[in-house]
Amino acid sequence: MNARLLLCAVVLVGAVGIVAGCAGPQGQAFMDNIGGVEGLMKNIKQATGTIQEPEEIEMGEGITETLLGARPMVNDPEVQRYVNFVGAWVAAQSDRPNLPWHFAVNDSDHVNAFAAPGGYIIVTKGMMNLLQNEAELAGVLGHEIGHVVRKHHLNAIRKGAYMNLLGAGAAGATAGSRGGELVNALVGPTKELYSRGLDKDDEFDADRIGVVLATRAGYDPWGLAAALQTLAKIKADDKYMALLFKTHPNPSDRLDKLGTAMGTTFDRFNDRPQNADRFQRAVAKIRMVAAN
Repeated sequence: MNARLLLCAVVLVGAVGIVAGCAGPQGQAFMDNIGGVEGLMKNIKQATGTIQEPEEIEMGEGITETLLGARPMVNDPEVQRYVNFVGAWVAAQSDRPNLPWHFAVNDSDHVNAFAAPGGYIIVTKGMMNLLQNEAELAGVLGHEIGHVVRKHHLNAIRKGAYMNLLGAGAAGATAGSRGGELVNALVGPTKELYSRGLDKDDEFDADRIGVVLATRAGYDPWGLAAALQTLAKIKADDKYMALLFKTHPNPSDRLDKLGTAMGTTFDRFNDRPQNADRFQRAVAKIRMVAAN
């Protein structure tokens, strides 16, 4: 360990004792929520060290529970099985086929899709209603699978937690009120990430991966591009698109990048199926559930 990392570790470990000794209700509630000193040490370890796959899966499960807590899953087992069937097949073409992949449609009219570390993918009811066929769904799910494969969210969360923890330790050392600073440092990064979004380069990277995975899975490679074309036609002030536009680059920019990346390489796969009928049957069930 070099001198800089050693200094950071000393600051962070020292903060454990600071928060553990907080007498205020905020500090005590925080310590109770994360499992005391042991839980805090786990957070610090995740922020400063390598996160192993079991820890990644555990983290992703917790994030997904939070996301689904805001909106429950669509109450139709057949629809959920269908999306898991498509998603698992696309994920099987990736570099991480053995993750315990989970896919779900949540009951939100907003148009979006989310990925969490460890193989957890959520697509909204609004997105399902917007898509036209299974090839487009495969492209969208492939994009989210790409985030997991590349560990985009995991790395962003770890970087955010590391910098926030380090800043909290420094601020507390000078201001003398370290408990509140450290609380905000630990709980902030994940919430901020899912409201702000990833870096644009991560999104463009996931688009490229999504096309490759959908093509490997046997689908029309232009499914994701077709979905992006639909998104590009929707006004930016549409209330159901607000979060997607906030957390992703402009669909037109994504289309330009994707078109350049694909070039003519995928033209030989233009006869691949789109499976529109099967997809529309699933969407019809979603609408039926919403109507009841």
